[in-house]
Amino acid sequence: MMHVVFNEPDIDVMSKAMVLDESLIGEIIVVRDDYAVGPLNDIYTAEGAAIRLDWWHAVLLGGDYNNLIAEGKVNDALAVETIKKKLDEDKNEELWIWAAQNKHDVCGYYWLMSQLQAYQGRIYILYLNNLPFINEKGHIFYPNWLSQILPREFTKAKKLARAITNSEFEIDKDEWNRLCNESKYIRLLEGGKKLIQKEIDFYDAGLIQYITHDYQKAHKIIQQFLSKNKETTGDAFLLWRLKYILQDESYEVLGEQKSMKDFEIRKSSATKALA
Repeated sequence: MMHVVFNEPDIDVMSKAMVLDESLIGEIIVVRDDYAVGPLNDIYTAEGAAIRLDWWHAVLLGGDYNNLIAEGKVNDALAVETIKKKLDEDKNEELWIWAAQNKHDVCGYYWLMSQLQAYQGRIYILYLNNLPFINEKGHIFYPNWLSQILPREFTKAKKLARAITNSEFEIDKDEWNRLCNESKYIRLLEGGKKLIQKEIDFYDAGLIQYITHDYQKAHKIIQQFLSKNKETTGDAFLLWRLKYILQDESYEVLGEQKSMKDFEIRKSSATKALA
């Protein structure tokens, strides 16, 4: 048995669940890219994959995650090759895809399953869509992320595993191809597995509202956005967009625009005078 998850924290909780339930024991494979942002055109071709990689390099360059460029930690194509190799070598092998109800996991699901139709009947989905679980205090809650679920609750979750049907492989793959061909950069989850797309500047207005006439670290502005806005995304992408916003003369910057804690931002004094 193999398990696919879409976030680093999921590895720990899944590993603990395996200790409690031996029937879950298997290799954990992580799909690390965030397919809820960035270009998707021709993503399954070498050219399309290179365009996406170059885009991520531009996003991460000089920021808090600049090291990821040199280290090359994200290699989802290799993860898919590993999955296919194991499925080819052992006809009894199965793959379980774990996805919570968030745009990151759902986009990862679409990206992955579209490449595995040849193994229909051996690819399972566990989509924790609007399902209640028990938290540490014994209260019912609806998790947005797999890592929010207690390890002991995975025994309940595993009962939801079902094979992805041939019709789902067709319909979901077509839907993903449609999204890939729209040439937009932001994907949002409307409900279920329904995704909509927005332009690359979708989050800009939300960031701008936290820029005041007093200097604040870029880190503080991004954290306010993440804690208060309904629709959010990764801080690396937000930092990249914030740097783009600061090209406008309406803002003043102290420090070098590198990592989130390296520079401060405020509205320009001219803007304050007009106000």
